[in-house]
Amino acid sequence: MPGGRLTQQERQQIALGLADDLAYAEIARRLDRPTSTITREVMRNGGPTAYRADLAHRATERRAHRRRPAASTTAAAPAQLEGRDAEALAEYEETFTTVLMASGLTKMMARVLTSFYMTDADSLTASELASRLNVSPASISKSIAFLETQGLVRRERDERRRERYFVDDDVWYQSMMASARSTAQLGDIARTGVTILGRGTPAAARLENISRFVDFVSESIARAAEQAREVLYTKPETPPANED
Repeated sequence: MPGGRLTQQERQQIALGLADDLAYAEIARRLDRPTSTITREVMRNGGPTAYRADLAHRATERRAHRRRPAASTTAAAPAQLEGRDAEALAEYEETFTTVLMASGLTKMMARVLTSFYMTDADSLTASELASRLNVSPASISKSIAFLETQGLVRRERDERRRERYFVDDDVWYQSMMASARSTAQLGDIARTGVTILGRGTPAAARLENISRFVDFVSESIARAAEQAREVLYTKPETPPANED
């Protein structure tokens, strides 16, 4: 599998693949690259609908130029971190952050949330997050405040009266249920429009179809979330130790 940065020719192939509505995994297979590489490349350069190979290539060159002075200070960093591949960790963290940004979070909020999912600790303080991300505590505070309003993070005081932040196992269930409720609301509004516009008219027929579709989707999301909720609390099976 080839390593290093994507070439301009590879970026052109990515753009062609997106134009043909190919999945990231298929584009990655054709280029013999990891799917995460393609996902990160596309999402950090406009997303699937706005990706331009030439602009993406120039943007990457600019980022590389800005980072170059600091490269020598990190070149001697160990390849392993607690038994993990440091380079793979950094790449995965960037990919995860980029995908969260595509869902609507700002870059800092996405970086903070990614930190929670990539730490082995059960919680983090604001100072720990600031140190981990090399940013100011004020940046952390603003991001945490928003994530709390979305139910993605909660806070508690520890025995030393420090505020610690947690991401619960249940957060994805709550997020899915909130999405189902929001979708159901759209269905309610569409049904209201049917009455106002007059049943049997083209506009009302359009809204009625929307309401039926949205009802089905919202009910499916809620039902699937309920059925799968226990997965969030299931510990992965530990593979049996090799016996001598």
